[in-house]
Amino acid sequence: MEDVYLIFKSFADPVFIIFILLLISLVLCFIGTKKKNGILILVLAIILLYGGSIAPVANYLAYSLEKDYLRAPSPAENKLEVIIVLGGGVIDINTLNSTFPSESSAARLLHGVSILNKYGAKYFICAGKGAGGISEGEVMARMALELGVPKEKIRIDAKSNNTWEHAVELNKMFVNKNTYVGIVTSGYHMKRAEKEFKKYFRNVVPLPASHSYATPVGRNPVQYIPQTAALSATANMLRELIGSIWYDIKAF
Repeated sequence: MEDVYLIFKSFADPVFIIFILLLISLVLCFIGTKKKNGILILVLAIILLYGGSIAPVANYLAYSLEKDYLRAPSPAENKLEVIIVLGGGVIDINTLNSTFPSESSAARLLHGVSILNKYGAKYFICAGKGAGGISEGEVMARMALELGVPKEKIRIDAKSNNTWEHAVELNKMFVNKNTYVGIVTSGYHMKRAEKEFKKYFRNVVPLPASHSYATPVGRNPVQYIPQTAALSATANMLRELIGSIWYDIKAF
């Protein structure tokens, strides 16, 4: 089932959808009787490309996912007993014979360490298997040690492949379900993560490491010009929405 989800999520990427529409349009334009349909599909592809590539659309999608986490830190963070940092990918570089955290993993790890230094916690969990030569959990644990996190606080979950499994593995680590668990992940991913961890723990504290949403400033015409960065952000938000829908389906 997980393979089906990954394939479906890939097919729902806006770049893939636009590519397929352009391909269909090209084929239909070469068929005399279908040329009009081909032009209509081409127009649809252009509309989708434009909409997905402008900042207001990407920002709206980000807000829909992050609106519950655009707030000041909660007092409950003072009670943190466990901080878990969810992996966001690793990068293998064979010529260097090394595995590095992705930008997302690094940002999450740095925020997790900052929270640990500010509020304290007995355990600092680095979670994620990933697709690298070394697991996300191990890479982040190595980075945490270099940043001064005491070795005795660090625990590694090198088995979990996704949000659902992150929660399952943490559930195995801690018997006390009243434990205050702080989740560190990207803002747009927090809603799904919090929902999964609340299935096992009563006290879950969201600690978003970053936000894709930004408060609009003025009427900048540049935001309506298609940009690669906006398209990438839109794709991330859509994948997260699809992930949330998939998890709701799995729950039945």
